[in-house]
Amino acid sequence: MDDKNRLRAHLAIIGANLLFGINYAIAKGVMPDHLKPGGFTLLRVITASALFYIFSQIGRKFEKIERADYLRFVMAGLMGVSFNQLLFLHGLNLSSPIDSSIISTLNPAMVMLIAFLAIGERINFLKITGLVVGASGALLLIFGKGEIGFNSDHFVGNIMLFFNTLFYAGYLVVVKPLMKKYSPITVMRGVFTVGFFAVLPFGLKDIVVTEWNSIPPSIYGAIIFVLLGPTFLAYLLNSWGLRHVQATTVSIYIYSQPVIATIVAAILGQDMLNVQKIIAATLVFAGVYLVSKSKK
Repeated sequence: MDDKNRLRAHLAIIGANLLFGINYAIAKGVMPDHLKPGGFTLLRVITASALFYIFSQIGRKFEKIERADYLRFVMAGLMGVSFNQLLFLHGLNLSSPIDSSIISTLNPAMVMLIAFLAIGERINFLKITGLVVGASGALLLIFGKGEIGFNSDHFVGNIMLFFNTLFYAGYLVVVKPLMKKYSPITVMRGVFTVGFFAVLPFGLKDIVVTEWNSIPPSIYGAIIFVLLGPTFLAYLLNSWGLRHVQATTVSIYIYSQPVIATIVAAILGQDMLNVQKIIAATLVFAGVYLVSKSKK
């Protein structure tokens, strides 16, 4: 890949993570008073599916997906859209923007671990150390409030966010071969189509019972931003970047999300950084750094 395409790929990934970072606080402001997590997830998937289908019809020959790739598309759709998005919004609804963004930075280490388990990528002592250190940071966030019982909403939310991050890591590994074979628009069309059918049973009721007339214009603006920015555009930018760089490289940029999420959440008065979160973030960052810097 030439330097020009490499630069564009990195800029695309930076743009996607900027949108993802802003998304924590904006989406948190919508739920649950105005829109339930299941309904919000379904809205995201419907919008993205429709837009990716429309764009797949414009300016190029419509790419057909080969039957041999159906299973991989189904796996990518379940991990990267349905499980990922449902767990993310339900977890964010119960947790906080800063906790959510810090837990998401476990993604690079998870990508490395999944690559080891799925395709036998070598794992050494430094990688294992990094995984342990990073996991300890996530555990500090999950258990740090002293509310370990499953009756604690914050605890349950952080557990959901942990598995959200795990599924997204699996998605990055599974979808990479598809990016080499099809255009990003085609891959996203297939992935979100699968996601739509999987999310529909969990979000339809929330859509029906939502009191749309009572939602203020500012919240409608937030909803539109989430649908077009962190959903459609961010997934498109990330998929284009993944076409040109490794999955682990894409995942490393998630480091930027806690910084962005903290700034936006503080401005909106939703969450504040404290000593516990700083220590947890430091452990997570150190763990992922060790994993990413270890020799293969």
